[in-house]
Amino acid sequence: MSKPPARTRLADAAFALFDERGYEQTTVEDIAERAGVARTTFFRHYRSKEEVIFPDHDQLLTLIRDRLATSSHSTALVAVSDAVRLGLLHYVDEGDLARRRYALTSKVAALRDREIASVARYQRLFREFISDWMGDPTTSASLRAELMAAAVVAGHNHVLRRWLRGETADPVAEVDEAMREVLALFPAPGSRPETGGITGVAFRTGQDLDALLPSLRRLIDSSGEQ
Repeated sequence: MSKPPARTRLADAAFALFDERGYEQTTVEDIAERAGVARTTFFRHYRSKEEVIFPDHDQLLTLIRDRLATSSHSTALVAVSDAVRLGLLHYVDEGDLARRRYALTSKVAALRDREIASVARYQRLFREFISDWMGDPTTSASLRAELMAAAVVAGHNHVLRRWLRGETADPVAEVDEAMREVLALFPAPGSRPETGGITGVAFRTGQDLDALLPSLRRLIDSSGEQ
């Protein structure tokens, strides 16, 4: 039976050693030795032991950017939801590796800082896309794009953390619902709240309801004619 690729063996060795010895105490040499490869082989696949933990952020950012780029003005919000789903599916496809990364970054401050910096890159990408979609250079529009991007990323991260902790069996359905909730907070540029409809007024009366209904109907009909 053939061995797994060197890149996979290095990642498995790194996480095993991080669990056994701790992140700070594990060296690149330790990882290479455990994986059964030379130190130079390690650096052909990863620039540092930190990159073993976060290897695919650039690739994922490119996938998200490409999905956003395929949208038109009328389909921009659909593209945002699709891009968020792409991000989530990337982690779901990683399976146990994503959960091991989550456990490790929860314990190591330097890795949390790296994770925060990565999240900021995603948020900036969405903010720039949303700002272009809105097409409004004013300060208020810039703030709205910032808030919307932050809400999009927060919705994704909320569902992702639930999946990582084993709290949801259907993260894709949850992230789609989260995006519906988020995007409902931000009507499309130029849209106006719906007007019209019926305004109800509550009051107390001693009259019988059946006797009162004809008068109420006449009142509603007359108000609609104005």
